[in-house]
Amino acid sequence: MSSSPHDLRHHRPRRAGLRAWLGLVVLCLPTALLALDMSVLYLALPHLASALSTDAAQELWILDVYPLMLAVFLVPMGGLGDRIGRRRLLLTGAAAFAVVSVVAALSTNAGTLIAARAVLGVAGATLMPSTLALISALFPAPHRRRIAIAVWTSAFMTGFAVGPLLGGALLRVWWWGAVFLPAVVVMGLLLVLGPLVLPEHRPPRATRPDPPSVALFLAAALPGMYGIKQLGNDGVTGPTLAMISLAALACLVFTHRQHRLAAPLLDPRMLLRRTFGTALLLLLVGSALVSGITLFVPQYLQLVHGLDPLEAGALVVPAAIGLVIGALLAPLATRRLAPGSVIAAGLVVACAGFLVIAHGATLGPAWVVAGLVTVYLGSGPFDALGTDLVVSAASQDEAGVAGAVSETVTELGTAVGIAVLGSLGAAVYGHRAAAELPPGLPAEVSTAASESLSSAAALGPDHATAIREATGRAFSTGVQTAAVAAAAVALVLAVLAVWLLRRADRSPQL
Repeated sequence: MSSSPHDLRHHRPRRAGLRAWLGLVVLCLPTALLALDMSVLYLALPHLASALSTDAAQELWILDVYPLMLAVFLVPMGGLGDRIGRRRLLLTGAAAFAVVSVVAALSTNAGTLIAARAVLGVAGATLMPSTLALISALFPAPHRRRIAIAVWTSAFMTGFAVGPLLGGALLRVWWWGAVFLPAVVVMGLLLVLGPLVLPEHRPPRATRPDPPSVALFLAAALPGMYGIKQLGNDGVTGPTLAMISLAALACLVFTHRQHRLAAPLLDPRMLLRRTFGTALLLLLVGSALVSGITLFVPQYLQLVHGLDPLEAGALVVPAAIGLVIGALLAPLATRRLAPGSVIAAGLVVACAGFLVIAHGATLGPAWVVAGLVTVYLGSGPFDALGTDLVVSAASQDEAGVAGAVSETVTELGTAVGIAVLGSLGAAVYGHRAAAELPPGLPAEVSTAASESLSSAAALGPDHATAIREATGRAFSTGVQTAAVAAAAVALVLAVLAVWLLRRADRSPQL
């Protein structure tokens, strides 16, 4: 028997029926697709960079603007879902995602693709909070909800694992834009099946979105990210400092406004709770480290060692499997150990993985892949336990906002990681390439080869032999620098996890 939204909100928890589990399967579709859309683009980057003649900054924006816009709009879209209904928002976002994916696939220049990726981020922001809210409505019993959220998380990780393989297969037989087409199929299924198995759901006390807060959040995030990118490309310049200053000012005004609002977009006082704030810090920095190092690996495999997309995708899959294993083991470990200790142990493992990547970047793909698997295995605990700590630290009335905030911070961390580690690696590459390139090359060739590895690879056979080894060494040095920096940050984060989460409770027996 189907359940009305009123029943889901006000009746005592009861056993989930077949329709609820079918609804969970449908909700896993957009979740897996969002993860697939993130991982597959890493693999397609060398191909689209060559086809669209992108420079290093454009390549970073193509990757970065999607998680950035997703992060910016998650909380406002959660509020919009409260007003118009979660299912309605989910289906509207799915339709928009499908249409814009076609636009992205058919892009003929970097500007169009960046704009399409930005709109995809906004559309994607309607999906994540809607799926989590509908899972809570479908599974009101806490133990069933934990199982459902575990399945939902596994769907995300499965999409991330399948992305490189699917992308590699598509890139082998089709053009780079084909990596955006699976979204059309998945969102089409959601639009057909969603109305049949998903209930409409509105919380009893919905808050209206605050447009000035959204604008201020954008005014802080977008110039800040641009400034970080330009620091890596151009160093300290007047325009870069102006962008960062504008972002800082907007952040201060945003915080001041949130303190004054009765129903803020994000209540800053929530961040003062130790467990809540620490878990957000772990999600932010941890996701930044993982996404930042992931940026380099497909390019390293394809452009330095000449693997084709399918081969590179197959080598990246074990890393995603490591993430699944780490995430599934983490809740079991919290039955005996404090969450902070489990997260810290995972971060130490991730630190070891970063060091393996740094050591192996000049030795060959096997070392780098082994290091990436270790990094992902170690990142599983903070990924699995972080959101749970955020939600459990919030009150029942704040649970929806807390879930949206955790997703926002994770996506923002992804954007920051790509920007910071990507800019660091690009800066080191440019410096080393200029020093490593053989003398006597035409100025335009040296400039292009120093700009990015994909630009160097696209120079053609007349110059490929002369520059391949030089740019390969330069790129490996950039990977080493980024990996060592990530290892140091992971170690500091492990210490903070133990110290700041020492009072967090262990998981009860299920």
